[in-house]
Amino acid sequence: MERRHQVLGWGAVAVAVAGLVAGVVVMLSPSGSAVPGERATPECTNVHVTAKYKGGDAAMSHVYGRIILRNTSDTSCWIRGYGGLSYVGGGDGAQVGAAADRTPSNTPRVVLAPGEKVRSAVVETSYAPYPKKQCQPTPVDGFRVYLPDETRSQFIEHRTVGCANDAIHLLAHKAYH
Repeated sequence: MERRHQVLGWGAVAVAVAGLVAGVVVMLSPSGSAVPGERATPECTNVHVTAKYKGGDAAMSHVYGRIILRNTSDTSCWIRGYGGLSYVGGGDGAQVGAAADRTPSNTPRVVLAPGEKVRSAVVETSYAPYPKKQCQPTPVDGFRVYLPDETRSQFIEHRTVGCANDAIHLLAHKAYH
């Protein structure tokens, strides 16, 4: 039986060296091409990041702000895509109205070193243009924020007024970047 030895091409060697320098585990297939391997960097969870809201400009019954996630842990983690966002109130975290709509945007995978941040642009629409009977204005204590792929939320205090009618969508947000 003949044994065949395969020599890796320079491209495969460059991929392997670049992966080692970046601290990423790179596995090569028998053909020498890179294949997805295990990554040492975990996905961000509530253990890694803390959420806060930064308000911004207002115009034409809208407030433009952002949810900021900051890595407060001692290790790097990654985040990708949309989280969940809604108003909560009643002093008990009960959701007020509809959850935020997702505004189409890029969903890059972002690695956060300790102290680094990602942002999700948020647009809040005022309840005032809606008829009171339709809107059912309700005091809001703040935001319930879910990280992508996370099942537990974080609370951010943000007092405002929302619509209890979940057919009225007052919130929209973009993916984290």
